[in-house]
Amino acid sequence: MSLRSKLKPENIGLFAAGVFYAVVGIVSLVVLSSDVGLVHMGIIGVFSLITAYGLFTRRVWTIWFVVVLFFVATTVSAYTLYLLAGRDVALDVSMILYLALTWFFTVYTAAKRKALET
Repeated sequence: MSLRSKLKPENIGLFAAGVFYAVVGIVSLVVLSSDVGLVHMGIIGVFSLITAYGLFTRRVWTIWFVVVLFFVATTVSAYTLYLLAGRDVALDVSMILYLALTWFFTVYTAAKRKALET
């Protein structure tokens, strides 16, 4: 499937979700490389890259990875916000943004799951 066919108006949302998960995967693996003790970031990174691949290639199983990442992202973000609230404003804002975008793209992908079956 060409990039042009992925950028049609009905597919732009799934493409944006794929880009979001790809960026999250890369950022998570970069964070893991800075501190190997953050194993959960590696898991989030690998799952996010698999999800991005599934969204770009429109695999049916992608919805399961999106749901898993929804729960993992919610837990990690909420725990980070609870534990480090107010210490680092940039971290707080990034966790809130990550949480909001994860929720948005989870709902969007679940609503458009029929497009993944074609």
